[in-house]
Amino acid sequence: MSNQTATMGARRQGRVLTLWTPEDKAFWQREGEAIARVNLWISVPALFLAFCIWQVWSVVAVNLPAMGFKYSTNQLFWLAAAPALSGATLRIFYSFMIPVFGGRRWTAISTASLLIPAIGIGIAVQDNTTGYPTMLMLALLCGLGGGNFSSSMANISFFFPKERKGSALGVNAGLGNLGVSAVQFLSPLVITAGVFGVLGGDAQTVVKAGQTQTLWAQNAAFIWVPWIALCSIAAWFGMNDIADAKASFADQAAIFKNKHNWVMCVLYLGTFGSFIGFAAGFPLLIKALFPQVNPLAYAWMGPLVGALVRPFGGWLADKIGGGVVTFWNFLVMALAVIGVLYFLPKGSGGFVFPFGPAEGSFAGFFAMFLVLFCTTGIGNGSTFRMIPVIFLTQKMRGIRQGDEAARTQATKEGNTEGAAAVGFAGALGAYGGFFIPKSYGSSIAATGGPELALWCFACFYIVCVVVTWWFYSRKNAEMPC
Repeated sequence: MSNQTATMGARRQGRVLTLWTPEDKAFWQREGEAIARVNLWISVPALFLAFCIWQVWSVVAVNLPAMGFKYSTNQLFWLAAAPALSGATLRIFYSFMIPVFGGRRWTAISTASLLIPAIGIGIAVQDNTTGYPTMLMLALLCGLGGGNFSSSMANISFFFPKERKGSALGVNAGLGNLGVSAVQFLSPLVITAGVFGVLGGDAQTVVKAGQTQTLWAQNAAFIWVPWIALCSIAAWFGMNDIADAKASFADQAAIFKNKHNWVMCVLYLGTFGSFIGFAAGFPLLIKALFPQVNPLAYAWMGPLVGALVRPFGGWLADKIGGGVVTFWNFLVMALAVIGVLYFLPKGSGGFVFPFGPAEGSFAGFFAMFLVLFCTTGIGNGSTFRMIPVIFLTQKMRGIRQGDEAARTQATKEGNTEGAAAVGFAGALGAYGGFFIPKSYGSSIAATGGPELALWCFACFYIVCVVVTWWFYSRKNAEMPC
């Protein structure tokens, strides 16, 4: 056996990579990039399906009243918000799973777990006497899809070198985020036909706008079942575990003592939390404010824009710096919220914006939300580029020139902590998916309109502008990145 063959054999033990040094340019060009790409392109559809299941209630909840389910408006907002609440909580635990179980194993298992809510929802919506507690439990189980994001991003961050992390994480998250748009676009189409025949169950008869329609509401969930099964199998047999990525919870828990972990959690709450929260509440918000508009005809476009620009946000951050991109991005977000307030119908409560058309403008409202979705996508990419760079840079500071042993150890610790921080920030950021739609519901219940919630969002974005400038983008910042 040649030396090269022996070396190659030492690098792999089954699906486990026993030697993984992506910062070594020769290794990366020779074989590292090809392996990393395979893992990325299996991770993407798995994460896509996770987002589909996570956000399926944003569509299902809109159709329930027409199907005979006697739920209040606030209960419907709860169903749309509950997956984000459970998903964010699960992300806290999922953040630390990759170094414990391995990326291949955990991706396969966590993807397969999506079958539970997908099948459960498909069965439950066929009977309009299904109790609200059952529906709420199924909504909470959809949080399994939300949890997958943190483990997926932590896993992919191990495979790529420092200068490629932003782009790779942007592709994984951006294309994965397309699941939000896909479920909102495809669900209204697949529920109009019995695509599964007798296996899919009976149709439901509903009345909309005085017209009787036949729907297969269960298809909104059942349509993802075969793809979830296929992706689970692909992950098990096609992905890799990285031996060097193994770490205990104690090793990863060092991030809780690092203030930048908490700062980035706040910033990611402002970007991803806004993306997933706006996506979850957008259809119901349109229905509440502009009842003459079909929300499902438009709601999917916002998440589509946000998902598509996320890789661009990561790429832009790689080029000019994540701190700079994030700073300007939050400023635009604050202005976009003011734009939304301008175009809302007036006279709903005590927090009404004093300018704009009295009857509101759906075109202007929708355009401002598209700007918001775009900026959440760019900010998602830039903040997730910042996190691994911050932790790796911290570990590298003070390493003497030529001390390769110390550099290797610092790189391993920086990557481990950076991956944990990526996952943990994703966990706390996901709570925005609960707070935003719930804030809409609470604001409408208390004041008659969503203005109070939107003013709070605008103030929070200004806080994020200041925080980003102070720590990361100003001259002589503590951690320019």
